[in-house]
Amino acid sequence: MIRKTIITSFIILSAITTNNTFAEESKSHYVKPTIHHQEYGNLKVVVPLTTDNPKIQGMKLRNIENAIKATKEWKGHLKTVVILYAKGVTLLDHPNDDIKTKIEALKKEDVQFEVCNNSLKEQGRDYHDLYDVKESDIVPSGFAEVVYLQQKEHYVVNPIN
Repeated sequence: MIRKTIITSFIILSAITTNNTFAEESKSHYVKPTIHHQEYGNLKVVVPLTTDNPKIQGMKLRNIENAIKATKEWKGHLKTVVILYAKGVTLLDHPNDDIKTKIEALKKEDVQFEVCNNSLKEQGRDYHDLYDVKESDIVPSGFAEVVYLQQKEHYVVNPIN
């Protein structure tokens, strides 16, 4: 009985030690690679935004910020149009200061925010109540605008749905 208890204890201790070792080995730190890439040049993208989930909205804005930074770093320019339709319109409905700051910074980097008129109508919203939206920012249909811009050589990028 004592031998069985000792063996069981040894097996459990080995498993715990092994798991800790694997956990420590799997942790790594970022190592900056040497990247060889052609210059980006001029890029045009359209980013549909259709969710009212603030985390996803924030991640999409962060994706755009990161893309702008990388494009500049690789001697390019990124022209971005964010199309807000369906629940995506909520991004501009009384945003917090952090989101306002991001929107203002993105606009300075040649990012346009366009709002779907169909969504405004369906949701009973007045565009004057949305953050920094002018009448010229309203498009007839968000979905159709995505297709229209794609035909005008904008690539549709939909990171994180």
